[in-house]
Amino acid sequence: MKQHLIVLDLDGTLLTDDQKISEKTKTTLFKAKEAGHQVMIATGRPYRASQLYYNELMLSTPIVNFNGALVHHPKSKTWETVHTPIDLSVVYDVVDSVDKYQYENLIAEVMDDVFIHVEDKAMMDIFKMGDPKVTIGNLRNNLNEDPTSLLIHAEESNVPLIRDHLENVHAELIEHRRWGTPFHIIEIVRKGLNKAVGISLVAKDMNIPRERIIAFGDEDNDLEMIDYAGIGVAMSNGIADLKNIANEVTLSNNEDGIAKILIERLKL
Repeated sequence: MKQHLIVLDLDGTLLTDDQKISEKTKTTLFKAKEAGHQVMIATGRPYRASQLYYNELMLSTPIVNFNGALVHHPKSKTWETVHTPIDLSVVYDVVDSVDKYQYENLIAEVMDDVFIHVEDKAMMDIFKMGDPKVTIGNLRNNLNEDPTSLLIHAEESNVPLIRDHLENVHAELIEHRRWGTPFHIIEIVRKGLNKAVGISLVAKDMNIPRERIIAFGDEDNDLEMIDYAGIGVAMSNGIADLKNIANEVTLSNNEDGIAKILIERLKL
């Protein structure tokens, strides 16, 4: 069988609800690699928070982090890193304009450095994975370089209002996505970026055509990726919009949905 590129979202897709890779899914992915297929991760997480799973799967491929704002190869110094941050002036404009809305916190990430607007233990717990450098305090005073991403943490009822505002006022300069539960967070990256952009760079480098890309996802930050892939697969626990555009819907992240598709499709 011709070589395929298998692309894995992490949360709600590869990872079970307790943040583990099941043994069946792991075994199936190892079999896919042994059969000559390529396996990679595409996630909204920074690398420091995805490295654990990259290593667990013994990957040697590039990875898409920050929903496409960072595409790099952890195992190759010669593979050209593509880092596309948001212009700092745009971030300041967004921060100023959302002040009229109720939000809990703002978090900016510059690669693996984290800037938190207001001290918050829950946020600290989320972002401590990988032991980043954390700066707490007013973003306008502390953030002095273009960030890879900007996060807005708000009450669930306010998230649609803020997203509508971002779409109406800042759509020409940014992309925004919503995290799944339990935290209601809007993630902002530079305009034109998404997981599909990162995957296309990797697939081109590997000389694997779109029709031989199998991508798995569950949330709205997976929409472009699932649409781009030759075989876009939505998890049964995924959002309705994703299921509507997917080529297939598989079992949930807790039921080895990835393994099921790969065994069927790749004859593993």
